[in-house]
Amino acid sequence: MLAGIAEPILSMVDTAFVGHLPEYGKESLAAVGLAGVFLSMLIWILGQTRSAISTIISQYLGANSLEKVKNLPAQVIVSVVILALIIIALTYPFAPFIFKLYNADDMLLELSVQYYRIRIFGLPFTLFTFAVFGTFRGLQNTFYPMYIAITGAVINIVLDYFLIYGISNLIPPLGVKGAAYASVLAQIVMALLAAYFLIKKTPIRLKVQFPINHEMGNLTKMILHLFARTIALNVALYLGSSFATKYGKDSIAAYTIAVNIWFFFAFFVDGYSSAGNILSGKLYGAKEFIKLRLLGKQLTKYSIFLGLAIAGISFILYYPIGIIFINDQAVLEKFYSIFWIVLIMQPINGIAFIYDGIFKGLGHMKYLRNVLMIATFLGFVPILLIADYFQLELLGIWLAFTVWMLLRGGILLNKFGRLPIFNTK
Repeated sequence: MLAGIAEPILSMVDTAFVGHLPEYGKESLAAVGLAGVFLSMLIWILGQTRSAISTIISQYLGANSLEKVKNLPAQVIVSVVILALIIIALTYPFAPFIFKLYNADDMLLELSVQYYRIRIFGLPFTLFTFAVFGTFRGLQNTFYPMYIAITGAVINIVLDYFLIYGISNLIPPLGVKGAAYASVLAQIVMALLAAYFLIKKTPIRLKVQFPINHEMGNLTKMILHLFARTIALNVALYLGSSFATKYGKDSIAAYTIAVNIWFFFAFFVDGYSSAGNILSGKLYGAKEFIKLRLLGKQLTKYSIFLGLAIAGISFILYYPIGIIFINDQAVLEKFYSIFWIVLIMQPINGIAFIYDGIFKGLGHMKYLRNVLMIATFLGFVPILLIADYFQLELLGIWLAFTVWMLLRGGILLNKFGRLPIFNTK
């Protein structure tokens, strides 16, 4: 859980600090939100190597054959870092065009571009860290990712305060640029720590050795399926941000707060998904199918309980949560009008994320791709367009997200109970 929330904490802290800037606070909050959504899209698409590596390493660990894939992580890490550098070269000059696609203009567009053009340089370090985290997960080790994530979050919070607001006679207030610099520096530290612990605490080495590992082809197929899946996921996120921006600055600011909280809760519950990923992979590799079925049942109970607990606590703190991010009453009114939907989604999210992780551990990436395609294009998109027609605005966006998660969780839960492996005697 603690390792998983590193990235959303970086975005949430940036959002909370810039929302209280005395000048252009509303626009700054919205800009960090838009750029954060686009960056999350890139990270989620390219960061699927974490799940793929975790799946393969855990299955070989369960089969007591780890030696056969020891050189795989280094080969994958080099590949994703090179890909990240290509993404920087392709998106940096076109940042204004990218955020115009989100309906940003004037000051919102300017601030979004400023933030993105700094934050994007953290992408190679983030993808490096993700790949290392996947290796640790495959080895059933979640302690070092937790330690690294907490360290990065603390560094980001401290740097955010000093760089966004400045220090009298020492550091000028940098606003959204300061938030971006703080995040990049935190990501660099996390990458360095990840490299250190991987080298010192595991049998895996970062030296690229040839020939190419025999599992690279299988891993590439998994990644491509996850790429397609994540593109479908980000279609929903893009449309949510784009429609919220269309409804006005107050709406996109309120949506930014809600979606950052939603991301935080999602990655928090995703701790159980990660457990499902690494344990199901190990059990599948060891052919412990009875234990695998029991794992699914137990994680389902835990995720529902956690989702209800998160929702209950947040309902108690309903109004103070909004004030953490901004004091603008118009924005807060819009946020409070839809926050309840974000909260009641939590148990539903828990089930969807749990079975995402389990199916990744089993290596069923193609099926996960198809489920998200169905949920996005037959669920989210039609509901969003109907809601927009009836002028439901933010309420319509979050209703579409609710249907999206119901489809994702329901289809996977039903499929898990009917897997052929459970009919094997």
